[in-house]
Amino acid sequence: MNSATLRALARAAMATTVLLTAAACSDTSPASPHTTPSASSARQQTPTAGAHTTPSDRNTAMDIRVTLDGRPVDASLNDSPAARDFAELLPLALDLEDFHQTERIADLPRRLTTSGAPEPRAPKAGDLTYYAPWGNLALFYRDGDSADADLLVLGHIDADADLLAGADRITIEAAS
Repeated sequence: MNSATLRALARAAMATTVLLTAAACSDTSPASPHTTPSASSARQQTPTAGAHTTPSDRNTAMDIRVTLDGRPVDASLNDSPAARDFAELLPLALDLEDFHQTERIADLPRRLTTSGAPEPRAPKAGDLTYYAPWGNLALFYRDGDSADADLLVLGHIDADADLLAGADRITIEAAS
């Protein structure tokens, strides 16, 4: 081989090494999908990566107007990025269906951001949550079993568990 051919091969090898190194340094693999069956369609999503917010960043609540089957109830959203993104969807009127005899769920018109998600915690009765893998809203009428990083608490509805459990329709509006 002549020296020109050797130089060309060396440049090609160097370029290949740079490309492989760059590919190895980037994470483009999807997150593993959630496999629990759902009463609604089990859509999957790779959560958006982002820095976690501190609890003090989520202390400012935003009041919202909620009606369950035409009955007004007190409610508020926390100040998380997902809750602020949810507020941009308002007003909403959604049909609810039961899921696992613990929560009422409904599909949202689009997915919410999951960046800056708070540390996971087990949901409590009255929590208004977003389940990222399926892109749905969940209203808990019983306490959840455990914390799940894919379940983001958006806020809380102050209503009797029986009203929450039997609700077929929820209307959510920004408070004036």
